[in-house]
Amino acid sequence: MIVSIKNVSKRYGKQDVLKNINLEIESGEIFGLLGPSGAGKTTLVRQLVGLETPSEGENYLFGEMMPSLKLIERIGYMAQSDALYTELSAKENLEFFASLFGLKGTHRKKRILEVMQLVDLSEHLNKLVTNYSGGMKRRLSLASALLHEPELLILDEPTVGIDPVLRQSIWSGFYDLKTQGKTLIVTTHVMDEAEKCDRLGLIRDGVLIAVGTPAELKEKTGSASVEEAFLAYGGVQHEN
Repeated sequence: MIVSIKNVSKRYGKQDVLKNINLEIESGEIFGLLGPSGAGKTTLVRQLVGLETPSEGENYLFGEMMPSLKLIERIGYMAQSDALYTELSAKENLEFFASLFGLKGTHRKKRILEVMQLVDLSEHLNKLVTNYSGGMKRRLSLASALLHEPELLILDEPTVGIDPVLRQSIWSGFYDLKTQGKTLIVTTHVMDEAEKCDRLGLIRDGVLIAVGTPAELKEKTGSASVEEAFLAYGGVQHEN
């Protein structure tokens, strides 16, 4: 198991944001965390990258308990809000992030060109980020998360604000990464993206209400779509 979440709860004051989450994610799969805004998805993935700690329970990545500084280089993280320097160009942003991960010389140049091509921003490499649209900033954030070729990619709403055609292209890139043996965790509230995942964790009000492949979740609830299955699981507790 590349990710193991054990009895994890999180509260802020009297508010329970996560409630006794247990989940295992296998190497080489695209795992989707599906749920509405405020369900607890972001809180959970922030714990997995070591930005938050659980109130109870433990998170393990690569068999090591998080947070762990030595695992940072093995993880790529794309937050919901873009962590970019808008007064710099895209290239300067990527040069900075590449230096943090120790990428040097021709390898650094090659990786910058590769990730910009993946997110379809090659023509905008030298443009100041302040002149980027919201969707372009999301794509640049994704590029920066991919730079150091991490084994595990944790992407929080990666395609918000990105047009449907480009979203297809980015998902094609995700499948390519999977074939290279990478593991991806993607949070989303977009139902057609949920259908593209190998497995899904349905989360509502801080509770993991179901886990399975899209086909399994639909079959167990007699649903025609993941959206119907989510609504069915929200009202009734089915056996996993």
